[in-house]
Amino acid sequence: MRLRFWISLSLMTLIALHSMCDVPITESIVLPQKVMWTSGSVSDSENLLEPFSGQVAVSDTRFTVMRSLNAATASILLDFGKEYHGALKIFAGIRSSKKAARLRITLGESVTEAMSRIDRDTEKNPTNDHAVREMVVEVPWLGAVNTGNSGFRFARLDLLDTDIDFKLKAIQLLARERHYDYLGTFSCSDPVLNDIWQTSARTVQLNMQEYIWDGIKRDRLVWLGDLNPEILVACNVFGGQSWELIHRSLDFGCDAYPLPKFINDMSSYSLWWIINQHDLYLYEGNKDYLSKQLPYLRGLVNLFSTLIDHETGEERIPGGFLDWPTSQMPEVIHAGMQSLALIAMDDAERIAGWLGNKDLAKQSADLASILRRHHPNCLDNTQALSLNILSGLTTDAKTDAGIILQNGLEQYSTFFGYYTSEALAAGGHTTEALRNIKDYWGGMLALGATSFWEDFSFADAQGCGRIDGFVPEGMRDIHSQGGDYCYKGLRLSMCHGWAGGPAAWLIGHILGVSPAEPGCKTVYFEPNLGDLDHAEGSFPTPHGIIKVKLTKRPDGTVNKKITLPKGVKIVKR
Repeated sequence: MRLRFWISLSLMTLIALHSMCDVPITESIVLPQKVMWTSGSVSDSENLLEPFSGQVAVSDTRFTVMRSLNAATASILLDFGKEYHGALKIFAGIRSSKKAARLRITLGESVTEAMSRIDRDTEKNPTNDHAVREMVVEVPWLGAVNTGNSGFRFARLDLLDTDIDFKLKAIQLLARERHYDYLGTFSCSDPVLNDIWQTSARTVQLNMQEYIWDGIKRDRLVWLGDLNPEILVACNVFGGQSWELIHRSLDFGCDAYPLPKFINDMSSYSLWWIINQHDLYLYEGNKDYLSKQLPYLRGLVNLFSTLIDHETGEERIPGGFLDWPTSQMPEVIHAGMQSLALIAMDDAERIAGWLGNKDLAKQSADLASILRRHHPNCLDNTQALSLNILSGLTTDAKTDAGIILQNGLEQYSTFFGYYTSEALAAGGHTTEALRNIKDYWGGMLALGATSFWEDFSFADAQGCGRIDGFVPEGMRDIHSQGGDYCYKGLRLSMCHGWAGGPAAWLIGHILGVSPAEPGCKTVYFEPNLGDLDHAEGSFPTPHGIIKVKLTKRPDGTVNKKITLPKGVKIVKR
């Protein structure tokens, strides 16, 4: 009995230590799942789908043979089954000439992108921005070569040399990611929502590289505002495994943009930095890390104090930004920035209180009180209304939420959709928020998405072809013909971390578990099945895993079962 106790205790200790450690980036091998298309002289292309030892040999006899003639280039399009971040490794067998063969490689997050060329299809806007997705490589005789890293699902190979028999032995995708354990989980009676949850979590996981990026193809950068949904997903799904990477990404913003600069040269992203620190501390409870942020936080609060009219309460913060769809609506931006500044000052007050800094807590509370004097017109805009509700600046959350519902999905964006869902839940419309998540994020899945996108216009998606096939004539191409602003056409990122919000929202609002105090010593438990029949899952805390199971009875009431780690308690809001 004593031996079993110590084994159990040791296992618990190992799990706890593992949850606090940074998980390294590793490579895993993925084989092509399907040959989508060939052109020219290509024989035995199905050989590329077979298992391969990873070592070419003189004795090899099974190859995919490509032969390009002047009038017909030998080409292959491969599908790796879903979106990955990584590189291609190309293996060539023995042939008569020892001269390296030239292949043009074109990677794509959609079939259209993989079939497009930078020099030929300029109207579709294919680019090599941030990561090279179109390149010419030399493949050695009886050897292998690696391409560079990018985000992609599809790969096209064109043999540029003519009159040679190029013996292609194998192609591997070297998937580069952090293999986190999914400590937070969610499943329910609706398979579409289950797919949305898994895809949301994986979208964020793929973007957790050296830092937490926006995208794995384009926008491989650290944007501190966009980071908020990714932090929430990381905390809800990966728990302590992700904290060191979150710290590194938050610290990068301060180091790269020292005060009095705004982080990312965007004032709203400095406000988001405060919100990020607040939200992370609720989950993590790492006071040593938070204490190190105090000087920077004090400087930010001082800076924003000079950008608020202390008489009227009106924010006058330059360069405000909510999301791209509202980027040309100055009145909407002002309304949103008023609420965002209020949320940040409320969070700054709480941070200062946790750290015992009474002066900063009072200064932040005073600024929040000043900001509450001014109530901008949200112009019935979904993004502005969402922040109006979440900041508490609204005078009628139920009415504002009703307007959001009337707007439907036309004003949703993949970034702000998370906050809109939060606002609808705050306004008493959790069931409606759940349906909107299913329709909006499910709309991307219906078009073949295996990760969620930088942008998705629900209205424009009607009548579009899928991204995982050739778009039929007469149908619109959602990738090459969609997008706007900085993400027009094929430049659009189809694996964008800011779109992963549903993974956090479904745990927080359907399972109903969220931190009540720093480090999850106490938690709220406010489940809401909406129109689901059942749901279950888990929520990671520094003290262990919380497990929840919800089942709707025939009379409509819900049987709620929650299992808490030792030392964690439920409190009422």
